[in-house]
Amino acid sequence: MFTGIVRERGRVVSAERDGAEDGLRLRIAAPLIAPQTSPGDSISVAGCCLTAVVAESGELAFDAVRESLSRTTLGGLEAGSEVNLEPALRAGDPLGGHYVQGHVDGVGRVRSFEAEGDGRRLALEVPPELLRYCVEKGSLTVDGVSLTIATLGDDGVEIALVPHTLSETTLAGLEAGDVVNLEVDVLAKYVERLTVR
Repeated sequence: MFTGIVRERGRVVSAERDGAEDGLRLRIAAPLIAPQTSPGDSISVAGCCLTAVVAESGELAFDAVRESLSRTTLGGLEAGSEVNLEPALRAGDPLGGHYVQGHVDGVGRVRSFEAEGDGRRLALEVPPELLRYCVEKGSLTVDGVSLTIATLGDDGVEIALVPHTLSETTLAGLEAGDVVNLEVDVLAKYVERLTVR
């Protein structure tokens, strides 16, 4: 489990395809998180829960399988790409964002990203099967970042990003047309499951 509070922006050192298994080996420079990570630990990488298979010399390595690649933006990563990183929540850690599983539900597309005061306004197209779980002032995880929905529309959402989020995450680099990993609030999915028959 995660909180959606990014602890480090990592930089992809390499992204190598495994032709036989149709997977991807990601190697990421993470000088802050890597020393505290052991093989087998879960790390949120751009919102995707991945298992560290190597943690050494300030770098982490992960194997992303076909299932993960088919549902996320991980397949588009290349050397030099920046990714949001968050280690799994440990007992006693503060829950500063919201409950995030690192199980990406799908991808959204940036419609616009405009300056708004000291921050920016992010408008996202959200697939209908995910938009049903979104509510105004509710939570949405975008590339691993816990965010609050400011406006809910018929085919997407708008989110107001504060300067701190822009400086500490990869979201400041977004442009219209970019795709992002989305995870809706898991509590909404449980409510639906329990109430819809």
